[in-house]
Amino acid sequence: ENIMSSEQLSTTCFIASLVSVAVSIATWVFISPEDPAHGERFALFIGLWAPTLMGLANFYSNRE
Repeated sequence: ENIMSSEQLSTTCFIASLVSVAVSIATWVFISPEDPAHGERFALFIGLWAPTLMGLANFYSNRE
């Protein structure tokens, strides 16, 4: 018994990837004034989640 269907998982992962990009940009903008190097590294780390989440969205969209 699945909690979510493949289509729901795909949509959730896709939305999470878009949110990851938005949070990455927000982190870069709002943390940078205090400590620019840390803000940039942390924003890049968050931004790297997007391709993984997109890959999961693609995996679940192709799964039946």
